[in-house]
Amino acid sequence: MKSYGQFCPVAKAAEVFCERWTALIIRDLAAGAQRFAELRRGVPLMSPTLLSHRLKQLEAEGILERRPVGGRAFTYHLTRAGQEFVPLVQELGVWGQRWSRRTLRAEEVDVGLLVWSMERSVKGEALGPGRKVVQLEFTDQPAGNRHWWFLHEDGGTQLCYEDPGFEVDAYLRASVRDMIRIVRGDLPLHAALAEERLDVAGPSSADAGCPAGSTWALSPRSGPSARGRSRLPEELVDQRIDRVGMGDRGHVAHVLDLDRAHARQRLAEQPGDLAGGGW
Repeated sequence: MKSYGQFCPVAKAAEVFCERWTALIIRDLAAGAQRFAELRRGVPLMSPTLLSHRLKQLEAEGILERRPVGGRAFTYHLTRAGQEFVPLVQELGVWGQRWSRRTLRAEEVDVGLLVWSMERSVKGEALGPGRKVVQLEFTDQPAGNRHWWFLHEDGGTQLCYEDPGFEVDAYLRASVRDMIRIVRGDLPLHAALAEERLDVAGPSSADAGCPAGSTWALSPRSGPSARGRSRLPEELVDQRIDRVGMGDRGHVAHVLDLDRAHARQRLAEQPGDLAGGGW
């Protein structure tokens, strides 16, 4: 790591924390990533060689520790010193939400990073007990990247690159850009629905009579694929946003864990509310 050549504690801390990629590695370790492959998914533009080197540097600095899990495999964990960096990373997120909101550059529209981020934050239990499946369709992606699934069972949520083969409980359809803006909090959920930039669908006509916890069909293209699943009833195809109640919006927000993003957006727009914010 490059040195500032100063004894100042700020300079010494910056030598560790401000090295490129370090804040993102700490972000992902704090969010629960433990294995090398998981950390790689959070920094897709960082080469495996550089990531390995940086992890060794952070271990030498006492920021993280490796724990053997059998054979030559290790998991990575923040030490007490590393944990004390986490509030700084969170505050960086608040600053970024307040001051860096702008049009995304082409290289920042990364579908892989988006779905990985959603996998960490999606609340599968919000869909109810038992096994649940959420299908994503990204309308601006080629066939290979267009459909993704989240499988929630046994208290965990797993990202699936292929159809897991179970009945789908909720469908979400949007462009990658719009979904990034929703997850970041730049595009409020109610606005995304009202402007038809996010379509939400449920698997059967029973949804039409369910209370606020249900999902609604907002687009015929959000429906199930073949493979023996029930098709969306035709009477739901033309339902538009004026039929979606606030409870449904809240349900989708809960599943996607958008409350934090939207709260961060409100804090960013009202700096005075940051006092005692606890981010």
